[in-house]
Amino acid sequence: MINLVQTKSTMKKIALPIIALISLTISCKNSYETTDSSTLEIYADSLFNASVDSSKIAGATVIAFQNGKMLLNRSYGYASLELSVPVPDEAQFEIGSVTKQFTAAAILKLAGDKKLSLEDDFTKYLKFDTKGRKVTINNLLNHTSGIVSYTSFPDFGKFSIQQNPRDTLVRKIEKKGFNFEPGEALIYNNSGYFLLGLIIEKVSGMSYEEYLKESIFEPLGMENTSYCTTTEVVKNKVYGYRYSPKGLQQKAYLNHTWPYAAGSLCSTTKDILIWLRALHEGKILTQSQYQSIITPNPLNDGTPIQYAKGLMNSSNLGNHQISHGGGINGFLTETRYFPKEDLYIICLVNTIGPHGAGYFAEKITWKLLEKKATASVALDIDLTTLEGSYTGQARGRMLTFDVKPITNGVTIQRKGSKSIDTLNTYIGNNTWADGNTKFIIKNNEFRIDQTSAHYILKKEK
Repeated sequence: MINLVQTKSTMKKIALPIIALISLTISCKNSYETTDSSTLEIYADSLFNASVDSSKIAGATVIAFQNGKMLLNRSYGYASLELSVPVPDEAQFEIGSVTKQFTAAAILKLAGDKKLSLEDDFTKYLKFDTKGRKVTINNLLNHTSGIVSYTSFPDFGKFSIQQNPRDTLVRKIEKKGFNFEPGEALIYNNSGYFLLGLIIEKVSGMSYEEYLKESIFEPLGMENTSYCTTTEVVKNKVYGYRYSPKGLQQKAYLNHTWPYAAGSLCSTTKDILIWLRALHEGKILTQSQYQSIITPNPLNDGTPIQYAKGLMNSSNLGNHQISHGGGINGFLTETRYFPKEDLYIICLVNTIGPHGAGYFAEKITWKLLEKKATASVALDIDLTTLEGSYTGQARGRMLTFDVKPITNGVTIQRKGSKSIDTLNTYIGNNTWADGNTKFIIKNNEFRIDQTSAHYILKKEK
């Protein structure tokens, strides 16, 4: 997900008290014929309408598609709160970091055309001082480059509203150095995908948007997917908002020069479904390319990770899930594919806030699938050896956790937080599971393994 800084000084605030959002919540069916899914529709209507009525979101659209049949295809709320315009059929949203899987597919197609190799040092194509490090295109794709993400720069909020040549951002990234050595950890990184977009342009001889249009959008008939714009009039494009306790407000302005290949595409639920089905059914990539885009490569020390190339390949409470979310000023997106069940869930929301696309997709997921508890095993380690403070680099900040042994488990407490969490589900090899997150504490390291991160914190002496 591409998280962009909301800059108060550039935000045109439009306070919309709850009572001003109109008591009538609009729920629209789109053009697909749904199968026997009335129970799911009733559940979704209640779920989304409650969020619109309580001003948690302005609007949303959602699809659930399984085994060739549409289970759910609904739109809710408003494309424009100012004009009380409901979310239309074929509503186009900004999809943020869901853009990354299109960037990854483009890189793989260019590799298939022998125009680059995933093992190439990316400086073969772009001028960038890595201070002697080899950073491969593969490192950029799976967030293991160690390069600092530009969206975590303190001044990015100010920079993001300016119009400058793209190379000015490359030079800013270059000056920040590295968070870790390439391949040693995984920290979600928008800089890597920004650089990948420039590589696509360099080797294809086309603009990023032109290459995607010619190689992916047009062949698949994705008529409502394009590079986002802040100037052109786009049919059915919805407005973006952000939640505040005082009411929904307009999103902050963002110049789309900067999200670029990390997060600047706009699309619809229908087009994303077309894309995902083509991807997972082998209609856009070769079999070897498909395996590459969904298969995470291990870290240098052999540690497995869950992020592949623009896609997360993981277990969601015991259910195999290939997914990615997106977040950009005013918009949140979630795309999920469950291979075993041949189930797709896609949700687009035009509000940054507590009820994002992931919130709704999670609710829909567990209406259709069953959570599977993680089985624990008997402790086989001396917990007292784990006690201590561990510090290391995370996304945009340093993290410190205090670890303390208790009977049959350990507690962890993040520095600066009053909350103390207990790890009880021990799964062996110094590893605990907490939902979909794993904590590995051994060899004087505290590792946090998530779908889009593998942080390594070192024990303080």
